[in-house]
Amino acid sequence: MLACLLATGCEPKVEGAEGPAETLSAYADALAAGRADDAYRLLSNDAKRSVSLEAFRRMVKENPEDVRDIAQSLARPGSAPVVRATVTAPSGDQLQLVYESGRWTIDGSGIDRYGQATPRQALEGFLRAFDRQRFDVLMHYVPDGEREGRTDALWGPIGKPAGGEGRVDGDLPKANAAAADGGALTAAKLKEAWTGDQKEYISSIVQAIRSALTTARIEETEDRAAMPYGAGGTVLFVRENGLWKIEDLK
Repeated sequence: MLACLLATGCEPKVEGAEGPAETLSAYADALAAGRADDAYRLLSNDAKRSVSLEAFRRMVKENPEDVRDIAQSLARPGSAPVVRATVTAPSGDQLQLVYESGRWTIDGSGIDRYGQATPRQALEGFLRAFDRQRFDVLMHYVPDGEREGRTDALWGPIGKPAGGEGRVDGDLPKANAAAADGGALTAAKLKEAWTGDQKEYISSIVQAIRSALTTARIEETEDRAAMPYGAGGTVLFVRENGLWKIEDLK
């Protein structure tokens, strides 16, 4: 129910809803007033295919408290809406565009394919480097403490060791590929771990993050940021010397 109720689209000109902020406000108002039909008209085509109007009306009627909570949360967005578009090239590369000031502009991904100016850009660069097996580039996203072996988070490196099962104490268990040389991490050690016993596990995590990235919201506070993904997972970011790096995947 939550997925359907939260699946607002960007269809303009529905009862005065012309942009993302107006659409969100109109949807929240319709839910708060119990006007299921008006709210339904603001859903995206994909959302409408997943739930019929009758089913949507029933959800609104039978779950008034949940609907009211959703309406209240949508009425207080934590940031200005950003309209994005993704263009996929024949090679499979994706370019992000942002709609701002009445026109479409090229996102930073069109300048630096492995940028670190924002948490989102860093994560996109991380995924791109992983796809290309550029372990030298992946090292750019390693926080200084983990590069030197002073912490035991994501780049330990990630994954469950052979014969291991899932997570330990709520965190990801670590392999021992970086244990040599005082624990210092290198591109060669990361490649050995992520293409060996860790390959299937890290690939599944990367896929979950990729699936969530398009719609996930990244919460940023000073030099820290976090993005939820999958079933309760979280990507943790840290900013060092002005560059965003990936601290952990919990």
